Amino acid sequence: MPTTDAVVADESFDCVIEPQQTVKLSSAVSGVIREVTVDRGAAVKGGQVVARLEAGVEEANLALAQAKASSDATIKSAEAKLDFLQRKHVRTEELVAKNVATTATYEENLANARMAEQDLRIAQLNAQIAQLEVNQSRAVVEQRVLRAPFDGIVTEVLLHPGEYRNDQSPVLTLAQVDPLRVEVFVPTRFYNQIRNQASAVIEPEAPIGGTYSATVTVVDRVLDAASGTFGVRLKLPNPEHLLPAGLKCKIRFPVTAAEATPVNQE
Repeated sequence: MPTTDAVVADESFDCVIEPQQTVKLSSAVSGVIREVTVDRGAAVKGGQVVARLEAGVEEANLALAQAKASSDATIKSAEAKLDFLQRKHVRTEELVAKNVATTATYEENLANARMAEQDLRIAQLNAQIAQLEVNQSRAVVEQRVLRAPFDGIVTEVLLHPGEYRNDQSPVLTLAQVDPLRVEVFVPTRFYNQIRNQASAVIEPEAPIGGTYSATVTVVDRVLDAASGTFGVRLKLPNPEHLLPAGLKCKIRFPVTAAEATPVNQE
C-alpha cells in the first residue's frame, strides 16, 4: 500500500453548484401589495424589508393603541385619590383616639381608602393591558411587512404594487449564495473514503473556471443500488458572491492512504 496521498482525487466527478437554499417569500396574511423595495438581482441582508402590504387600518389601530398607552392620567388620578383618602383615614384615626370622631366615620374612611387602593390597582392593570394592545397592534402591522430571512440574492419578483396576494401567491424568490451548496453523486466503491468535514477541490465550468475549496457536510447513508452511487453535499464559501449558482463543475476528493480503506468486496 502506498504511503503518499492516494487521491480518490485521481478521479474527478461531475457536480453542480447550487444556492444553499432558495425560498419563495410570502407574508403571513393576504392583501394588496403596497410596495416592493427590491428588484431581480438585488443583494439583500437578513431582516431587510423587501415588500409591504397595504396596512392603513392596521397602522391606524396601532396609533390609537399607542395614544391610549401613552396616557398615565388615570394612574396619577388614582394615586392622588388614594393619597388623600389615606391621609384622611390617618386623621380620623387620631380623632377617634381623642373621642372627637365616631367609630363609624373611621370605618367609612378606612373603607374608602381601601377602595382607592383597588382603583389604583385597576388603573395599573389597564395600563398593562393598553401596552399589550400596542404590542398586538404592532404585531398585526408587522405581519404585513415582508423581510428577508437571510442574506441572499433576489432571483424573481412575482408580485408588484397594486396586485393582490392570496394564500397561495409568494411575492418574490430569494436565493442564499453564501455559502453555496455543491451536490455530487460518487460511485459506491469510494464510500469509505469520503468523510464528513473532509475537504474537496471544486473546478467550476467555463467561463468561471479556477479552483475552490469546499467542505463535506453530508454523506448519504443510503446508497442508490440502481446507479451504484451515493450522494455527497458540500459547503462552498462565497463571501464576495464571485461564484454564481447554477454551475456545473468537477470535484476531486484528496484523501490520505490511511483514509482510503476500500469497501469490502466478496
